[in-house]
This record gives sequence, C-alpha cells and structure tokens, in this order.
Amino acid sequence: MTSALPRLGRPIVLVGLMGAGKTTVGRRLARRLGLPFVDADEEIERAAQRSIAEIFDRFGEAQFRDGERRVIARLIDGSTKVIATGGGAFMNPATRALILDRCVAVWLDADAATLAERVGRRDHRPLLRNRDPLPVLQDLAAVRNPLYAQAHIRIRSQGAPHERTVDEIVRALVERSESGQPG
Repeated sequence: MTSALPRLGRPIVLVGLMGAGKTTVGRRLARRLGLPFVDADEEIERAAQRSIAEIFDRFGEAQFRDGERRVIARLIDGSTKVIATGGGAFMNPATRALILDRCVAVWLDADAATLAERVGRRDHRPLLRNRDPLPVLQDLAAVRNPLYAQAHIRIRSQGAPHERTVDEIVRALVERSESGQPG
C-alpha cells in the first residue's frame, strides 16, 4: 500500500475502454484519497431520467454523446474529486481538451482480451448488444487508444487486483505532484 498521498488541486478523471475498471477503481481511489467519487454515466442517467441503453435506443449515440459532453463539463467544476467517464467520453475533442486542461487524466489501459472477458459477464452495454465483444473491443482500441494515450498518466489494468491498480495510480499522482506538475 502506498503511504504518501499526493497533493491534489484538480479532479482526477479516469478514461479508457469499457471494462477497464474505471468505476470500480475510481470508487476505491476516491476512498483512498478521501475524495468524492462521481460516475459520469450515473450522472447522465440521472439527468436524462433514463438508462444509457434507453438513451441510445431512443435518441441514438450522437444525442447520448452530446449529453455526455454537457454532463462532464458540469462535473469538472474545479472541485477535487475522482470522476469515472464512459469509454467514449474522451473521444469528443471538446471534452478531451477540457479534461486535459483542467484535470489529471488517468488512462486505465487493458488489452482487448481482458476487457472482453470482463464485459462478457454482463450484457448492458449498447455498443456490445448482440455482438461478440472481442472484435468490437479490438476495433474500438485501434481507434481510441491513440487518443487515450494523451492522458497525463497511463496505468495498465490487467488481471491484477483493483487495489494494486489504485496503488499504481496513487504512486503516479505522488510522482506527478513531487515533480511540480499540476494536480
């Protein structure tokens, strides 16, 4: 376990493909740092009074992404917290620029096979509905990983326990604050 805690002055935003562990790791990271945790998808559902799947079905992905952009912009209000985003949030250029400018972006990076195994346990993700998750995730990784790579911190999220991932994030945040970088 990491004993030193980083000095934080901005939100920590977790980005990465579905199944990378953004919500689970985010909750544990927030608890470790004594910060509030916010799941952007839950906030979107609350604002729309519909599930993510219902929003996709009723309004389409473009409408969902617009709402997602607005909710994330509202969440990045200057207060220090941990925010888990949906897998596609960082693909929006305005959202990505806002996160990179005003937050510490942490990319939870996992290979497509690991992600497919994780997301295959539940069938609630609109982009995977009635599809084999592995090729979908491989295609998404090919497009999204170069953009996720712009995050300030990259953490490999493989088969390790979530606490080890949290330890690695805390260590990277401490190094970042000790080097004088914001956040």
